[in-house]
Amino acid sequence: MKPAKRRQLYERLARTNPNPATELRYTTPFELLVAVVLSAQATDLSVNKATAELFKVANSPQGLLDLGEIGLKDYIKTIGLFNSKAKNLIAACRTLVSEHGGAVPRSREALEALPGVGRKTANVILNTAFGEPTIAVDTHIFRVANRTGLARGGTVRAVEDELVKVTPDEFKRNAHHWLILHGRYVCKARKPLCSACVIVDICEYPDKTPA
Repeated sequence: MKPAKRRQLYERLARTNPNPATELRYTTPFELLVAVVLSAQATDLSVNKATAELFKVANSPQGLLDLGEIGLKDYIKTIGLFNSKAKNLIAACRTLVSEHGGAVPRSREALEALPGVGRKTANVILNTAFGEPTIAVDTHIFRVANRTGLARGGTVRAVEDELVKVTPDEFKRNAHHWLILHGRYVCKARKPLCSACVIVDICEYPDKTPA
């Protein structure tokens, strides 16, 4: 996709949704960190249901440590992989308390050193909590970027690097949210809703769903 088309793509997504935001519910960087870790291979809806109750009793690293791994599991047991997620979150809280004074660090290196936090999660925290122009790539964004021709790549990291390279600076702050929401609700995996797509004429996907 040529630069002019990329800019047009982002301009249309921006007009459609001027202030995009994550659908995970949180009020602090720590709550966002917990929610993002829990969201791996789970829906935002299921995470929001669990954290609505969890955050009432524990919404800080020390709070989760006081709750304990077994106590935490009681709140997140409806979420897939809850055993490993509980273990990682408790371990991450120990690190946050012992090495960061209970605060979520603002550096990629420190974030990725936390148990259960990989590059994608770190990118979400840096972007959504701290306003950094990072672009986290999940399955939705990977699909949209490759389908449309916006940023093609065979791996998540390749697509991320390409998106960072080709996305105009003024759109980087919100690119993650625009693309994930577009993939979740319009450019769906099995049957994209091409007739309802605001970028259908720009998209380079050859197998568009007929109206």
